[in-house]
Amino acid sequence: MDNLKKSWSVGYKMKVDSNVDDLWNIITKPGHLEMVHPFCKENYPIFWDKENSKDVLVYTNGVKLIREFKSWNEKQGYSLEIGTKNGRKSLVEWKISTENQKTYLSIRVYTFFMRDRNLILSFLPHFIFIYPNLRKYLKSVIGGINYYLQNKKRVPRNFFGSHRWFS
Repeated sequence: MDNLKKSWSVGYKMKVDSNVDDLWNIITKPGHLEMVHPFCKENYPIFWDKENSKDVLVYTNGVKLIREFKSWNEKQGYSLEIGTKNGRKSLVEWKISTENQKTYLSIRVYTFFMRDRNLILSFLPHFIFIYPNLRKYLKSVIGGINYYLQNKKRVPRNFFGSHRWFS
């Protein structure tokens, strides 16, 4: 998994209107992305058992990715690899934290994009193309989780605007 971190990463952290227990229960429920993810068409488990979990995420535009969980730290977060069935994988880290009695969720993605290239050569493509698009995506995902926690109903598709990769 450390080899997957040998790329530029993109992260986003946001305060959520929830306590740690409720947030953890939502983000670890099988199929939860259907309720909270503004670009998710389907999310179904293949196998669900903490760090051995595996599920499928189908985006609104039909892109289908498999998530394979690698670590699971109760009420703190988890990590997973995401990608196509036989394709390259990105590493994703979900972390829950508390600061001043407020709950935060952060998601950090270590993309497969240009991972095999020198960091200097990948700098411009990453910061011009990947960073702004992935950051917008992560902000929408955490925003969708917060929306669900506040309203107790499914986040509408493209609620925070469409996304060029997933809508």
